[in-house]
Amino acid sequence: MAVLQQTEHEGEVVWLGHVPAGGSLRAQPVERLDLGFSGVAGGRHDGMLRPSCSRVLNLYPRGTEIRNVRQLTILSEKELARIAAAMGEDSLDPALLGVSIVLRGIPDFTHVPPSSRLQSGAGTTLTVDMENLPCVLPGREIEKERPGKGGAFKPAAEGRRGVTAWVERPGPLLLGDRLRLFIPAQRAWTP
Repeated sequence: MAVLQQTEHEGEVVWLGHVPAGGSLRAQPVERLDLGFSGVAGGRHDGMLRPSCSRVLNLYPRGTEIRNVRQLTILSEKELARIAAAMGEDSLDPALLGVSIVLRGIPDFTHVPPSSRLQSGAGTTLTVDMENLPCVLPGREIEKERPGKGGAFKPAAEGRRGVTAWVERPGPLLLGDRLRLFIPAQRAWTP
């Protein structure tokens, strides 16, 4: 029995970005990502393993080597527009947020269940880790472009920042590709 249920929802890839290793969080817009088991080669979040960060301090001391489930950042086009509006802006460049993929068409995208899958027609498959909580790093990039607006990012992005994901099945991802959403076949946890 399959443990992932195919949904009626598809997301169209409307923006792709590559965040080079060693620099700022700012992404470079691209038309194609070639995804391997380590994510995007030469990317800021490339690798099968990563040092732990502030997000998991309750589990590990900072810098502990752990599995990298933050290879990609995926954001909804609609939620990106809502972040911009909450900041009093007409639009917001996803490059400033360090985004890998912007999708159109999956409602309430930031809250898709962890372990959901996004699969392209070519079979490239991404596994959702969890909601990508807002942090101050995108605000710094925004501040460089729009002085006085960087501090507005974190509260505006609450519940709208998209998800982090890792590559389950490598392959290409191109602008215009459609990603089918599969969700775990389990009820919501109700302790």
